Amino acid sequence: MGVIGRLSRLSRELEQRLDPVFARHGLEAGLFDVLATLRRSGEPYRMRPADLAQAVMLTSSGTTKRLDRLEQAGLIERRPDPQDRRGLLIELTPAGLRLIDEAVTDHVAAEHRLLAALSPAERDQLAGLLRTLLLGLPAVGSGTGGEPGPRSRRGPE
Repeated sequence: MGVIGRLSRLSRELEQRLDPVFARHGLEAGLFDVLATLRRSGEPYRMRPADLAQAVMLTSSGTTKRLDRLEQAGLIERRPDPQDRRGLLIELTPAGLRLIDEAVTDHVAAEHRLLAALSPAERDQLAGLLRTLLLGLPAVGSGTGGEPGPRSRRGPE
């Protein structure tokens, strides 16, 4: 119980400290995640909606809600997919690219401050342990409780 309790508390504490970083840029954590995922995809900063949903670990309806908000703000555009007449591509606008670059700079600085109590070696060790724990989680709804099993639809990191 001590480990899970500490992880739970740490998650809440980190959110409380990171939310203002996102808010300074007019974002919430979920919107930041979508923009950062598009940014990481590389030029031309576009992805298929299904690939984006999988990368941000959301349902298609959850992704659509976030995309609607980002599109209304002028940060992304939905464009026809030239490879698939029925498909769309989600693309960062120039304003979206500028915003996410600024927000990432602030986010990385905040992460460094939040992890300052750990040495680089301790950070690496913690990252490895958390990855192992995440990969060993039982699938959601598997009914196995705490027994390790195959991963849910979330990715490894």
